[in-house]
Amino acid sequence: MKVRGIVFDLNGTLIDINTDEANEQIYRSISHLLKYYGIRTSRGDVREGYYQTLKEQRRRGGEEFPEFDAVAVWREFVVGRAARSGVTIPKNKLAVLPHFLAELYRGISLNRLELYPDVREVLDELRPRYRLAALTDAQSAWAVPEMRLAGLENYFYPVVVSGDFGYRKPDQRLFVTTLKRMHLPAEEVVFVGNDMYRDIFGARQAGLRTIFFATGQGQQSMDGVEAHYNIYRFAELRNAIRFFEDE
Repeated sequence: MKVRGIVFDLNGTLIDINTDEANEQIYRSISHLLKYYGIRTSRGDVREGYYQTLKEQRRRGGEEFPEFDAVAVWREFVVGRAARSGVTIPKNKLAVLPHFLAELYRGISLNRLELYPDVREVLDELRPRYRLAALTDAQSAWAVPEMRLAGLENYFYPVVVSGDFGYRKPDQRLFVTTLKRMHLPAEEVVFVGNDMYRDIFGARQAGLRTIFFATGQGQQSMDGVEAHYNIYRFAELRNAIRFFEDE
């Protein structure tokens, strides 16, 4: 097999990440902030309103594998709560506030963000030889700064983020979009992921060779689905790529 491109999932594959969306400080901080815009709310109202808006947004999308847009969720929440409070948010404020709230939400929830061992060293070796891309189920408002924090911002083109599309893996359109932006056919591309359903099943359905990185995050098995190659340390990716090139 001629390998010309490698697509990576991000969280759980390259980045060891842990978040706690149940942290009450998230919703308390947002409710306090919104008071300065004339919006009277509580942490419980913020929490319940956020998840209700998110749920409705996914339902309206009508997708088989629905994804949400965190910035759009906060925009809808703020507009609704402002109307209920009888205030109007100035356009210049409304243009930036939802994005800021999405970042605040994620920043407070984030407990850990670090690369798995050997990730940077292996990527440095691969970058001169292959086209490297990222395909992740995430939000651009979170994924882009988190890649920067992890030191990964210059490794991948394209970076395809599900939150920009309204659907998530294993939806085939995400894999097709990634391949088109790489200008490569599926038979010359390998996908590396940690979730047997969203990553491995999805990539195999799209015709890519697959490498499963068993990090313990994500779905670890799926009936009738196997990766073409399994690794248990990221450094083993070197051997996996050689395996495909020797086919």
